[in-house]
Amino acid sequence: MMHMDLLLIHTGGTIGMVPTPNGLAPQNGVVEDAISARLSAGVTLHQYVFDPLLDSADVGPDHWNEILSVLASHPDMPTIVTHGTDTMSFTGAALSQALAGLNRRVILCGSMQPLNTGGDAEGNLDLALNAALNHSDAGVYLSFAGKLLPADGLTKYDSHADNAFRHILQAPLTPPTRRHFTPKRLAVLTLTPDFPVAALAAMLSELDGAVLQVFGAGTAMNNPALYDVLKVAIADRKRIRAVSQSTTGGLEPGAYAAGSALWAAGVENGGLETPEAALIHLWLN
Repeated sequence: MMHMDLLLIHTGGTIGMVPTPNGLAPQNGVVEDAISARLSAGVTLHQYVFDPLLDSADVGPDHWNEILSVLASHPDMPTIVTHGTDTMSFTGAALSQALAGLNRRVILCGSMQPLNTGGDAEGNLDLALNAALNHSDAGVYLSFAGKLLPADGLTKYDSHADNAFRHILQAPLTPPTRRHFTPKRLAVLTLTPDFPVAALAAMLSELDGAVLQVFGAGTAMNNPALYDVLKVAIADRKRIRAVSQSTTGGLEPGAYAAGSALWAAGVENGGLETPEAALIHLWLN
């Protein structure tokens, strides 16, 4: 019988929660037992369980580093990372970019309903196990609603439906400048009509860089004060990376005169990137 090792990194999330008088809460052992019960005799399960287990709203760069450290200490093992859905797209982008070129296979898995409640969790976990144990393509993927989605450009487009995620096409990944997350004050900012420029200046004064969601294929309002704020921030070595507010299609610098001042100010073109992917790019490059 062929022997295989499988690594489980359980961060928390709905998939491992149980009902309590105060609502759903994570409980140790739920995910671990569900996976163990599904493994054949030839598979050895290695477990790393976050303590405490996290709602994904609390997941951030320190936790991404923790996951990456565990992966590095278990080289060559196919891995399942169980995780809540609310920030799954950020973690998917973080692991995809940090692991680019390292020939690791990581399957993210979560659910809209907990295990043992007759919902989607069992199906998502079964698909994740099959993807981890029976396929060898490198990369980071999300197992969800009967589909295996590349995790580099995820978006959670429905807050309740089992089929909650879509994958947005991204440019091919390249190895990043660094493979861990250092302290940076970053945020995603969204332009709106008549956006108050003073508010943008105040936000940028507190940040090391930002993802700026602009209109359409790469346009912004014709307000010289806006571009002066961007120029000052960029001159102060704050990176501003633009992405489109449209879900798909990305940016096309030069297509419209209304966007030319963005690029003249030194704003970076995020191309096809989702806001989450662009934020991770600023962290790792």
